[in-house]
Amino acid sequence: MAEFRVGEDDFEVDGRPVRLLSGALHYFRVHEAQWGHRLAMLRALGLNCVETYVPWNLHEPRPGELRDVAAVGRFLDAVRAAGMWAIVRPGPYICAEWENGGLPHWVTGPLGSRVRTRDPEFLAAVTRWFEVLLPEITRRQTGPGGDRPGPVIMVQVENEYGSYGSDGVYLRHLAGVLTDLGVTVPLCTSDGPEDHMITGGSVPDVLATVNFGSHAGLSFERLRRHRPKGPLMCMEFWCGWFDHWGAGPVVRDARDAAQALREILECGASVNLYMAHGGTSFGGWAGANRGGELHEGPLQPDVTSYDYDAPVDERGRPTEKFRLMRDVLAEYADGPLPDVPPAPPALAAPVTADLGGWAPLDAVLDALGGPEGRYAVPPTFEELDVDRGLVRYAVTVPGPREPYPLRVRGLRDRAVVTVDGVRAGVLTEESPALAAPVAGHARVELWVESLGRVNYGPRTGESKGITGGVLHERQFLHGVRARGLRLDAFDEGDRVRGIPVGPVPADRSPGLYRGVAEVRGAGDAALELPGWTRGFVWVNGFALGRYWSVGPQRSLYVPGPVLRDGVNEVWVLELEEAPEGGAARVTLS
Repeated sequence: MAEFRVGEDDFEVDGRPVRLLSGALHYFRVHEAQWGHRLAMLRALGLNCVETYVPWNLHEPRPGELRDVAAVGRFLDAVRAAGMWAIVRPGPYICAEWENGGLPHWVTGPLGSRVRTRDPEFLAAVTRWFEVLLPEITRRQTGPGGDRPGPVIMVQVENEYGSYGSDGVYLRHLAGVLTDLGVTVPLCTSDGPEDHMITGGSVPDVLATVNFGSHAGLSFERLRRHRPKGPLMCMEFWCGWFDHWGAGPVVRDARDAAQALREILECGASVNLYMAHGGTSFGGWAGANRGGELHEGPLQPDVTSYDYDAPVDERGRPTEKFRLMRDVLAEYADGPLPDVPPAPPALAAPVTADLGGWAPLDAVLDALGGPEGRYAVPPTFEELDVDRGLVRYAVTVPGPREPYPLRVRGLRDRAVVTVDGVRAGVLTEESPALAAPVAGHARVELWVESLGRVNYGPRTGESKGITGGVLHERQFLHGVRARGLRLDAFDEGDRVRGIPVGPVPADRSPGLYRGVAEVRGAGDAALELPGWTRGFVWVNGFALGRYWSVGPQRSLYVPGPVLRDGVNEVWVLELEEAPEGGAARVTLS
């Protein structure tokens, strides 16, 4: 087996200097049947290495409830089959524009600001998780310690910790846990190129790398002030960027990105393109940011697509950025680059699915939701064990009393409100009060949805739901009923199919809309939702993710392996307003 090591000035394999030409590709954002194609695209781009995160919350949604941790190993086997090396970034925090930065809600809820520190409870939870995860990685290391020939050459300690904290005890402990559990390949850290980020996020005797999108020379000069020796590497070269709901799309000029890549390589450095192929945040796992310079401002939820304006687009196709970067990378390759593989098959012809069955949200909650409880004050999503999904809160305005304003303190993130069964409005963090006052006696229901937990900055891990209370005038309303609906409840298809449905209403009511699409010539497709407002879509039980009419994303990517020739089930969970006139249709094209 080849041995990878960090030399005084270069990376080395069996004593031979090598340059890492890596690209980020997240196995959890690509349908497994398409891993091989996406890896072949990265090889054709001119890369010799793949980097991936591991999202803890995806694999352990509840304490001790493990879901397909073996997928990490299967992906690394696919990387080896593609003839590439792998850098693994297991966290426990990953950012990645992923729900809660990859941290489980059942960890951040009780611990709050103690996460990502030396706190014993947090360290114990991380160690238990790593004891499960790391065998999938250590068995696939290069050199001593692996019982297979690679492909893992490097493992990262935490992620951009210097952007968050300064607990060197925590980082050193985490590095020790990794080595104690069998990691023998070199460790590394990655941080922004600012002094406080490098000092806060680096670990003595562990390779430090930096993340940036431009000004390679200046960034590496700053790194050298802290680390005079060791290979130079940009662990995240931001060749694109991500999008937020309700904002314009973010793109980077392809020539500018290719020139910035050339500058990195001309510095003699290794590089990891972030992202080489972004993929999709299926299943409602997209995270959110907070605006403002200090990341304390308005919520900015991330769209479902993680195309990232990457060289390989969301559907696995080469872009102009791919062509230009391939020309740059070819100059640093050991030989001729592989041919670009053909694009995956596309849907042969557009298909319209009529969603003729409908069930109200109450019926969906009765079938799939958790138990309803009565609480003195509204419980948070974390207290109700809801990661992705929504919660129905119900509270009574006592009476008789005059109409007064009704508002919600600490709303995260969006609530559709009814008063005595009649829709009364939509509340947000920025607009937390109903436009019309409410008189008593009245029953108020608030269907609150999390738009994605914050994945970066000081408010990572903040609670969701109603975190402050419901007020009528200045009086808190107590005695709240609450019941949660997790999105993963829809994984149990038979329970979903068992929900009684009736005809589609003409009044645009929210609820679960069901129908079928007859497909001939299955392949990659885009699902269009004309007239729909906000919610989630499943095709053949596969959770495509969130849609929202505010844009900029206008369709959802449907991987070809999800579709089949013949009848395909389509479920749409609309949370605000369906199309007018009962026109419940979606289109695959």
